[in-house]
Amino acid sequence: MIYFDNSATTKMFPEAVQSYQTVSEQYFGNPSSLHELGDVSSKLLKQARASIAQQLGVQPEEIFFTSGGTEGDNWIIKGTAFKKQYYGKHIITTRIEHSAVNHAMDFLEDLGFEITYLPVNKAGQVDLAELREALRSDTILVSMIALNNEVGVIQDLEAIGEILREYPTVHFHIDAVQTVGKMDLKLGPESRIDMAVFSSHKFHGPRGCGFVYVKRGKDVTPLIHGGGQEMNQRSGTENLPAIVAMAKAFRLVKESEQATQHQLKQLTDRLKQGLHQYEQITVFTPEEASAVHIVCFGIKGVRGEVVVHALEEHDIYVSTTSACSSKSGGTSGTLSAMGFAPQVAETAVRISLTGSNTMAEVEQFLDVLDELYQNFDVIHSK
Repeated sequence: MIYFDNSATTKMFPEAVQSYQTVSEQYFGNPSSLHELGDVSSKLLKQARASIAQQLGVQPEEIFFTSGGTEGDNWIIKGTAFKKQYYGKHIITTRIEHSAVNHAMDFLEDLGFEITYLPVNKAGQVDLAELREALRSDTILVSMIALNNEVGVIQDLEAIGEILREYPTVHFHIDAVQTVGKMDLKLGPESRIDMAVFSSHKFHGPRGCGFVYVKRGKDVTPLIHGGGQEMNQRSGTENLPAIVAMAKAFRLVKESEQATQHQLKQLTDRLKQGLHQYEQITVFTPEEASAVHIVCFGIKGVRGEVVVHALEEHDIYVSTTSACSSKSGGTSGTLSAMGFAPQVAETAVRISLTGSNTMAEVEQFLDVLDELYQNFDVIHSK
C-alpha cells in the first residue's frame, strides 16, 4: 500500500500509540480530582503542555487543548468576535480558507458581522496592498490559513505581520494545521501572530485532539463552559491519553523537522518533474511559496474522483482536495479563487506526503499513473 493522503490524516507514530495506551491503562485519574491519582494525571497534563510550548518557543500558559482544528478555528474566530464586538464587527479573511473557517464566518455574518474576503492571485497568495486597503478602524480580526490544505500555498506571514504591526488591536489568527514539520513557523513575543490552531492527527498523533496557541494578553471569549478546565477557556474533562500522545508525536516531528523537510522537497520535486511530462496534466501547486509535502494536479477532462478510485485499485491512496469537503461534491474553492475554470478545478487530485514516504513509492506512483494516463479514453479523444 502507498498512502499519499497525509494532509487528510496521518498514521499514528508507534511511540504515540504506546503513550496513549500507557496513560489510558495507568493514569486514569481525572486531572481535576484532589486525590493522588488526580494529582499524577494533572502533572502529566502540565508536562504535555510544557513540552509543546517548549517546541514552539512559547509559554505553557499560552497553550490550550482542544478536540482539533475545527474546534480551534471556531473558538478563535467566534471567541474574538464575541469579545471584541463592542470595538468593531469587521473581520478579514481569504477566499481559500478551510471549511471550518468559512462556515464560522457565515455564522458571524448572520449575527451582523461584516466579513471581507480577500482574493488571491494565480499563485494562491493574498495581495498585501489589498490587505492594507481592507483594514479599517473597526477591524477586529484577520484570519488566514498559513499553509493551504488543497494546493499547498504558503502565505507570507512575516509580510502580513509587518502590516498588522500598525494595527496592534487587531487579532491575527492563522490556521496552522498543515504546518507541523512542513514549514518553519515563528511564534512567541516577537511574532505578530496572536493565535494559531493545530490538530494532532495531522502530525501522527491521535484523532479528536488538538491545541491552540493564544498569545498572552489576547482575550478570547470561551465557547465551552463548565468546570473551568484549560484555565477557564475550554471546559470539559481533558482527554489525557490523547493529549500526552499528541505531545509525544509533536516532539518527534519537531526533532526531525529540518531533515524531513529536505526529504519531502526531494520527493515533491520528483513528482512535479514526472507530472510535467504529460501534455494533458496541469500541476496546480505553484512553484514558489508552496509546501514541501503537497502536490495538486489534474488530468484534463478526467474528474478528480475518477483518478482517485483508479489509483485505489492499485493500492495507492490519494484524495481530491480537502478530505473534510470531498464527499460534499463541488469543485475546489481554492482553485476557483486562483482563477481556474470549474471544469479544470473538478479534475484536481491531491498528493500529500509525510516523512515515512519514500522515493521508491513516488516512482511506483508515477509508473501506475503513466499506465492509467495512457488508458483514459478522454485523453485519446482530444
